[in-house]
Amino acid sequence: MVPPRAVKLRLAEIARQAEVSESTVSRVLNGRPGVSETTRAAVLTAIDVLGYEVPERLRPRAGALVGLITPELTNPIFPAFAQTIGSGLAMRGFTPVLCTQTPGGVHEDVYVQMLLDRGVAGIICVSGQHADTLESVERYVSLLNQGVPLVLVNGYREGVDAAFISTDDQVAMEESITHLRELGHERIGLAVGHRQYVPVQDKVAAFTRLMGPGAADLIAYGMFTVEGGALTTSALIERGATAIIYGSDIMALGGMRQARRLGLQVPRDLSIVGYDDSPLMAFTDPPLTTIRQAVAKMSDAIVFALLDGVNSAGRHVRAHMVFEPELVVRGSTGRAPA
Repeated sequence: MVPPRAVKLRLAEIARQAEVSESTVSRVLNGRPGVSETTRAAVLTAIDVLGYEVPERLRPRAGALVGLITPELTNPIFPAFAQTIGSGLAMRGFTPVLCTQTPGGVHEDVYVQMLLDRGVAGIICVSGQHADTLESVERYVSLLNQGVPLVLVNGYREGVDAAFISTDDQVAMEESITHLRELGHERIGLAVGHRQYVPVQDKVAAFTRLMGPGAADLIAYGMFTVEGGALTTSALIERGATAIIYGSDIMALGGMRQARRLGLQVPRDLSIVGYDDSPLMAFTDPPLTTIRQAVAKMSDAIVFALLDGVNSAGRHVRAHMVFEPELVVRGSTGRAPA
């Protein structure tokens, strides 16, 4: 048994190395809540640097499974999230299990049960049922009551004591509208997915506030697909829009194609702003001006939040972290037509 004085000296040494308090080191070593994953990692790194052996119970279970549920991978933003989240989990000793939902395919609830049957250490849902306000959140409450660590991405809902990670859609709308107004556009349209989705509602609320009276006439709802982008584009052009902000890059690509079909040039006749900054958007014709989600930073936060849940021994970790996006100006936006 180590004498109390030696333990005190060890705690002080680790605390100095990790640049935290001794009480924080104690909480980490005893597995107590109230320590972020970043701080916990700093303490464990300090223990390793000083040559101490990391206690067995603090080491990640090699190969422990984590479920990662995403929508279909035809939208390139979801493979981007899957790759960065998966890499982050693997670096910390976990094995990600990717489950993709397709229209008419395996439902999220079925995937969740399959993951539970395999004893997963936690579950991450990207733009899942939690983002649909027509869906009940009871499925997530039940998971939390079972002690399953849970992280929900892009779609905050009340009544769920889970970790939520979201992009700030108000900032996205502010940056997009400011950019287009500086180019002289007054009739700015918004093309988004179905009304029941939380990110759609957030975008619509911010757009309406910023555009003022008459904003509702310049909002078109469709699907987050190329075809949805084409249909909403036609509707907004008929209403006099000279610029359109889309709810996804895929919709924006549909908008570009539809503009050409109608004999319009982008950006001479119609300016287009996407959302996501998916891979290859810099290589479209013209290159797409778009809102860039902070995928790398969000993925780090997602992994840390999941690990916080795993290390909290079944206690709920409630948080809502919102990340600012960035407007990337390329060639699909230009001066408003005379």
